Amino acid sequence: MGLFGPSKREVFERLAYEVQARYIKGSFWKNAKVEHRIRGRLVVLDEYTVSTGKSSITYTRIRAPYMPKDHFRFQIYRKGLFSGIAKFFGAQDIQTGDDTFDAAFIIKSDDDWHVRRLLDEAALRAMIMGQKTFHLHNRKPSFFTTNPLPHGGGQLEFQVASVIRDVGRLKELFAIFGMVLDGLHAMGAITDENLDVDY
Repeated sequence: MGLFGPSKREVFERLAYEVQARYIKGSFWKNAKVEHRIRGRLVVLDEYTVSTGKSSITYTRIRAPYMPKDHFRFQIYRKGLFSGIAKFFGAQDIQTGDDTFDAAFIIKSDDDWHVRRLLDEAALRAMIMGQKTFHLHNRKPSFFTTNPLPHGGGQLEFQVASVIRDVGRLKELFAIFGMVLDGLHAMGAITDENLDVDY
């Protein structure tokens, strides 16, 4: 336990123990991470820091690779969260019909039917509502970034500009990933293939 609370290693190790995942220590080239298997699918938690000149910002990130069957894309983020929000062609603002959820979140997608179906589960919306900062989207990595995914691969990604040291919250984020991946598979947006990617 550090002066300002538990360290990243302590939190990641405890999380890995509680969800029966694997904690992997960092190195000069790689961030420390937790690799979790949710119904066979790889979900990886880590942190990374971006220098802004005089200061730096640390992001908490969770990623899950998959093979898409179509071009369905979406973003879900809390209103008022503008930093780092990607824009993509053809997106529109979507309403789920849940007034409380719609008042708190912005949903963008190029396919309103798919994203409404994805968020149709009340339990999933409730878990997302419980996240004080939230930005979830699916994408293919940029041509200009290092891409560990196989050709045609995509990923589900959560990213916020903050450090999360709450094990309970991280467990809930893993649960959200499991529900979203199940939903994407059920609607035929991703294949059965479980990708092993060295993030």
